[in-house]
Amino acid sequence: MAFGVKTNERPGTRAQVRYSRVSAYKAREVLDLIRGRHVSEADDILRFVERDVAIVIRKCLASAVANAAANDSQDPETLFVSACFADEGPTLKRWRPRARGRATRIRKRTCHITVIVSRLPDAELRRWQDRQAASVPAGRTRRRATPAADRRARVARSRKKETTVAEDEPTSPVPGEPTPETIEVAEDAAGEGAGAGEGAGTGAEEEAGADELAESTELAMPAEAEIALQDAAAEADEAGPDEEEL
Repeated sequence: MAFGVKTNERPGTRAQVRYSRVSAYKAREVLDLIRGRHVSEADDILRFVERDVAIVIRKCLASAVANAAANDSQDPETLFVSACFADEGPTLKRWRPRARGRATRIRKRTCHITVIVSRLPDAELRRWQDRQAASVPAGRTRRRATPAADRRARVARSRKKETTVAEDEPTSPVPGEPTPETIEVAEDAAGEGAGAGEGAGTGAEEEAGADELAESTELAMPAEAEIALQDAAAEADEAGPDEEEL
């Protein structure tokens, strides 16, 4: 009776995570999504899967790709997930107290996750490359699937952004020295104060001139006019007592 290729005899480069604190059932649900896919596509799927076990599986996939590149001299762009599975690990037994003095068993499951990557056949590799070339717009290149390349690209973009922001920002003024804005405000305030002072001085000069004109007019008054004014005042004084007697 033939059972096919054994698990430990499958061709390809593998990476394994042992005693992962998750049940094999939950890990298999995520592994079914990446089986048979290109490593870059599998990495994108694991990045957006809303399962915590996807983080562990993604690290295992990155380790398998790194092993293939370092140990077997494989190009990461030519690899795909040829096999992935999760085996049952030891179960930790714990107890939870319940009512009436009873206890309920808690089973904390563990599993061993294995990811195997292999080189794509030439025909499938050409189809994959043609499909990627058609999906990428002209003038752009598809990013590498390796985490190290992604990290280097992110660091380069971050440094370029920091350099651009530093060049665009104006130089900070030296503490204690006036800036062009403060000099302009001070000049405007000084001009307004000088205008107000000139207006006040002009009013005072006009009043002094009027007083001098009145004094000069009084000095220039002829003697006949003064005599006439004195006579009129005397007549008014004489007429006052007579009216009271009447």
